[in-house]
Amino acid sequence: MKFLHTADWHIGRKLNGFSLLEEQKAAFDSLMQIAQTEEVDAIIIAGDLYDRTVPSVEAVGLFHQMMIEMNMTAKLPVFAISGNHDSRVRLEVGAPWLKSTQFYLHTQLEQAFEPIDYQSCQLYLLPYFEPFHARAYFGRDDIRTIEQAMTLVIDKIKQTFDPTKKHLLVTHFFVQGALKSDTETPLEVGGLDNVPANLFAEFDYVALGHLHYFNAIRKLETIKYSGALLKYSLSECGQEKGVRLVEIGDEVTSRFIPISPIRDVVHLTGQLGELLDPDFYQAINREDYIGITLTDTAVVDDSLGQLRAVYPRLISLERAVKSPTDNEVAELTITDVSQLNPEHLTKQYFETMTDKILTVQQEAWLSDAISQTLKER
Repeated sequence: MKFLHTADWHIGRKLNGFSLLEEQKAAFDSLMQIAQTEEVDAIIIAGDLYDRTVPSVEAVGLFHQMMIEMNMTAKLPVFAISGNHDSRVRLEVGAPWLKSTQFYLHTQLEQAFEPIDYQSCQLYLLPYFEPFHARAYFGRDDIRTIEQAMTLVIDKIKQTFDPTKKHLLVTHFFVQGALKSDTETPLEVGGLDNVPANLFAEFDYVALGHLHYFNAIRKLETIKYSGALLKYSLSECGQEKGVRLVEIGDEVTSRFIPISPIRDVVHLTGQLGELLDPDFYQAINREDYIGITLTDTAVVDDSLGQLRAVYPRLISLERAVKSPTDNEVAELTITDVSQLNPEHLTKQYFETMTDKILTVQQEAWLSDAISQTLKER
C-alpha cells in the first residue's frame, strides 16, 4: 500500500489579513500531481482541515471542490479526522454517506475503536479530543490529562488488532519531544497536552497532525508529522512544506516530498534605502509575503507606506533593536531610574541602543516634547 500523509490544511486561513485561498488551492493541485505521479492508493489527512470552527463560505466551497477532485474525480480513498481547529459537529455532517465513495471522516472519539480494513492494513482514525471527552466515554472522573486519556484509548484500540495486518493510526496531538512553532494553537499548558511517543510503539505507522513542521520528530521513523502544505507564519519562512509518501510493505518507509508555493513567505533585513533600490527588489519576487526588519538607526517618515508601494504583500515591519551589553544592563539597573529626569533618561536610552549621541537639534526637539508633555499632565 502506498499513500500520501498530509495535515493542517487550515482552509480559510489568512496571513496578516491576506487571504490564502488561492495559495491553498495551488498547494492542493501540487498534492494531487504528486498523488498521480507516485500512483498512491489513498490519502490520509490528519486533522485541521479548516482554520476555524465556523469557516467562511469561500473556505467551505474550496474544501468541497478539493474533495470532489480528490475523492470523486480521481477516485482516491480518503481517510481524514478532525483537528483542534475543526468543528466536530459541522465537519461530520454528511460523513455517513460519504463512506460510499470511500471517504472516511471521523470526528468523534468512539469512532477510533472502529478500524477500517483497507488492503493489508487496519486504519484507526482518532480525531482530536479533550480529556472531558474521554471522561464521558470511559465513565471515569480521574482522567485529567491527554496522556491519561490516550493510555486508555490506545489500550482499547489494541484489543481490536488483527495480527495479520499492519496497524496505522491517524491522530492530531503534540507528541513529547516534537518541535513547536508559533503557528500552532496551544492545546494546553504545563505539559498537559503531551503524548508520550512510547504509547504508539505497537503501531506500524502513526500519521500525525497539529505541528506544521514535517521534521518536528526526527528520531522516530514510524511516528511522523507531515507538516502543513503552506507557511502560515514568518517564523516558518525557513521551513520546507509538503507531504509525506508512505509505503507499507514488509517494512514501513516514508519520505518527505516538498511543495513549492506560488507565493512564498520571506524575511528581509536591511536599510530602507537598500530595500527600496530597484537593483535589489527587481532581483526577488515582490509578490511573496514579506516580513521586513529595518536596520536604520534613524526613524524615517512613512517607511511603511514606502515599503508597501514596492512590496504589496508586506506582512510585518520591525526595527532591529540593539541588545545592550551586560555592563550597560548593570549600569542601568544600578542607577536609581526614579531620580533621573525624563530628558536624561531618554538620552541615555538613545545612546545605549544606537551607539550615537543626540544632535543639538534632536536635543532641542526632545526638550520641547518633554516640556509640552509635562504641561499637559
